Amino acid sequence: MSSTIDSSTATPGPAFIARLAPLGYPLIRITAGLMLMPHGAQKLFGWFGGYGLQGTGQFFGETLGMQPGVLFALLAGLVEFFGGLALVLGLLTRPAALAITFMLGVALTVHVANGFFWTNGGVEYPLFWALTAFGIFLRGGDRFSLDARLRLPI
Repeated sequence: MSSTIDSSTATPGPAFIARLAPLGYPLIRITAGLMLMPHGAQKLFGWFGGYGLQGTGQFFGETLGMQPGVLFALLAGLVEFFGGLALVLGLLTRPAALAITFMLGVALTVHVANGFFWTNGGVEYPLFWALTAFGIFLRGGDRFSLDARLRLPI
């Protein structure tokens, strides 16, 4: 099975856009990873104004009812930080994207009671990121990735 994308499916446009088009997917994959990593760093290390593992674990346990809170905070932080890094590098892209999708599925269960809009703490943001991660899972690392460079079959 070929992992190349048929360029005839792209919307025609100026030649310079056609030359840049192969960068579109890596831009999405890398940006998604870079945007997830700080959330993991908040949970794991307390960076970027986060509460670290103990503080996040306390919130997960006491406020969200996810016991043991520290374990769930650790898992979420690891998936966000190292899964995000895997997306940036395009290394083990599919397993990382699937883990991110699953973690955000759990986040959806926490936010569903608040409705749709993120301004009310709803599902909008985690749903968007879950679908983005699932799309990355479906496509894999693609040609600009360590998966492709190392010829990893995943």
